[in-house]
Amino acid sequence: MNPASQHSAQTVQNQLRAIVDAARERRAEDVVVLDLTDVSSTLEYFIICTASAGLQLNAIQENVRQKAQESGLPRPSVEGPSERWLLLAFGGGIVVHIMTKDARDYYDLEGLWSDARKLEFLEAPRDPEANMTATTQAESAQAE
Repeated sequence: MNPASQHSAQTVQNQLRAIVDAARERRAEDVVVLDLTDVSSTLEYFIICTASAGLQLNAIQENVRQKAQESGLPRPSVEGPSERWLLLAFGGGIVVHIMTKDARDYYDLEGLWSDARKLEFLEAPRDPEANMTATTQAESAQAE
């Protein structure tokens, strides 16, 4: 792999990580990343996640949109906004599907794209020092 494509691959991994983390920050469930590069000539990555209700679906999409743009992705096009499903397309390369459980079961994108490779993005560990600092500051404020 040449240095330019290696840099590009790392950039994409960072962008995928930013989206996955953003979805999880808003408590999206069952976040799955599918690498479609070997099974599609037009699509590269799907990120699929589950929201428990319409309000959570909106919170997830707002956070994903913000964090994705901070990672260098273009403003997404939005398709199908409803109480059950929403699609964010970031320039065609990365497509995010945010769905309720019923919609996810009905459309079964993982089954439809079962030949795609799943990418693992473990949950980011919480920074215990940040929690300790916040606790220490709160305790100091109470002592005053």
